[in-house]
Amino acid sequence: MRAHDIEALISVGRPAVAPDGSFAVFATSRPDIAANRNVGQLWRVALPGGSLERLTRGTADTSPRLSPDGSVVAFLRADDRGRAQLHVIKATGSEALRVTDAPLGVSSFAWDPSGRRLAFTARVPEAGRYGSVDGLAPEAEAPRRITGIRWHSNGVGYTLDRPAQVFVVDAPDLDAEPVYDAAPALSEDSASSESAPANEVVQLTDGPHSHDGVVFTRDGDEVLTVVDTIEADQRDLRTPLVGIRVDGSGSREVLPAVLSINDVSVAPDGLIALLASDPGATGVDFVAPGVALWVIENGEPRRLTDEETVDLGEVGSHITPIGDDFLVQNRTRGEVELLRVTRTGEVTRLRGGLEVIGHGADAAGERIVCAVATSRSAGEILLLDSDGVDARLLTAFGDAADARGFVLPRAIEVSGPDGYPVHGWIATPAGDGPFPVLLQIHGGPYASYGVHLFDETQVLVDAGYAVVYCNPRGSAGYGRAHGRSIRGRMGTDDLVDVLAFLDGAVATDSRLDGDRVGIMGGSYGGYLTAWTIAHDHRFAGAIVERGFLDPATFQGTSDIGSFFGDEYVGTDPEAIERQSPMAVVDRVTTPTLVIHSELDFRCPLEQATRYYSALRRKGTTAELLVFPGEDHELTRSGRPRHRVERFEAILEWWSRYLPV
Repeated sequence: MRAHDIEALISVGRPAVAPDGSFAVFATSRPDIAANRNVGQLWRVALPGGSLERLTRGTADTSPRLSPDGSVVAFLRADDRGRAQLHVIKATGSEALRVTDAPLGVSSFAWDPSGRRLAFTARVPEAGRYGSVDGLAPEAEAPRRITGIRWHSNGVGYTLDRPAQVFVVDAPDLDAEPVYDAAPALSEDSASSESAPANEVVQLTDGPHSHDGVVFTRDGDEVLTVVDTIEADQRDLRTPLVGIRVDGSGSREVLPAVLSINDVSVAPDGLIALLASDPGATGVDFVAPGVALWVIENGEPRRLTDEETVDLGEVGSHITPIGDDFLVQNRTRGEVELLRVTRTGEVTRLRGGLEVIGHGADAAGERIVCAVATSRSAGEILLLDSDGVDARLLTAFGDAADARGFVLPRAIEVSGPDGYPVHGWIATPAGDGPFPVLLQIHGGPYASYGVHLFDETQVLVDAGYAVVYCNPRGSAGYGRAHGRSIRGRMGTDDLVDVLAFLDGAVATDSRLDGDRVGIMGGSYGGYLTAWTIAHDHRFAGAIVERGFLDPATFQGTSDIGSFFGDEYVGTDPEAIERQSPMAVVDRVTTPTLVIHSELDFRCPLEQATRYYSALRRKGTTAELLVFPGEDHELTRSGRPRHRVERFEAILEWWSRYLPV
């Protein structure tokens, strides 16, 4: 795979299945280099395996959800200023009708049980900010007064002056006579150039707190939402669940702030289910958090899955009711498998293997439709029966990508010097070698490499490198104890594991040249790369990307700085220094390319610039590559041209310091 081949990587979003199980709708997305953005549309596929047709032709259509009777699809489409707005279209196809004109876009939405209303969340700008006053540029706005410990978020920017609020709006009648008035704005200063139905938008919440996600109760009288409260003095990851009356008559606390809630779902009989973790008495115990499935009974949460062995915390995971049971996604050994969980906590594994359940599933009756990624495809739609035995791929988006010549990695497990097993993969070019070797390290640290197609590895293999990558201690998918083992001990067992895996991979494959090796990683992978090259000098070159490099300054700059470093490296200055790449930067002799994004608020730019400057001051060969306008997600969802330019820079660096 070449860098430009990212255009062939079509991912699929969470599907929505018609109530009678006769069809499903889903969204696709792919990078478009010419347009320099990700583009995608909605598709409809007949079940159990009929025709596939494109339902919309928007530039960036996402998140389809079917009305309760299956006749209408609500979805998000970017307007002419790139803001996601709520639209509706007939499930059989028609002209899409815009429902909202949110000044900063819509983030989440849900149908009510009758199909007559939609609830949604949208950020509401403080007066005078974010274009709410014509001609007032950002640099001319009034200063921001910050009194709490949180004020910004990666991928968003400032958050304290644009909280997400909850709204409801009547669903438009797609058969009615067209109305040519502009859609109602969520603020009097916002306007739209597009025509849309003039249904009244009703704001149900206000105040400084943000609201995350919406789902209706069974009777449709309330909207359930998670409240992201603003802390004045101390970070607290526990989040309350509230029910807001649709008629505007008030709200109630459904569950107090005892859990950190990721997702909320309502079963057909009204039972409320949660994906959530317990952050402990401190409210910030998030290391390997043990996300589990819970139900609320008599106002109290009851956990259904084992937090020590089942990990439901994959990004994008959600709950799907199926009969009296629930479908959830479990991370395990590089896979994300689909589980069916009963209300008594019985767990059945429905699907795993080389298929990774990407953005979840939906079900109608006993028919299940999943979004999956495989070793040869970035996204497909899979039909399962209720026990997961019979499966049928309904799409073949990976055929175009497979023509680029992807390599199937080989899984291995090695034992480190302390006997601990380290699981990972080797990907090699065709031929007998010997090939120079690149050790890749993932982010997180509570994340994982997996069996699905990974463009980072494929581009390097195409260039002639053997790539080895693993899930060391601290990673997700091997039990909670594995994930928590490096807490307060970063750079110890994780360093042992990645080096043991590199040595083991070289020993098992004679095509790998152990005398020509490089190392690279991003985020936590950037941390461990920087830490490794300060302690092991075998590497011909290194790439440190968007790294967690100085825990001491991270606390006051990162959007998660108020708790991340405290929980992973502790608060004692000596302990922090023992785990800090900046504290040992003077030991680095390896030529190092430092890559960072200008608007990265997760691992802020100062982490890179200070590390780079320290390398140069010592006399170590180093370069700094900064991408304007990008954040921490550059490699996954950044502008396609920047993604290509990043690949080109990486390959150029390795051509100098680790030539093929």
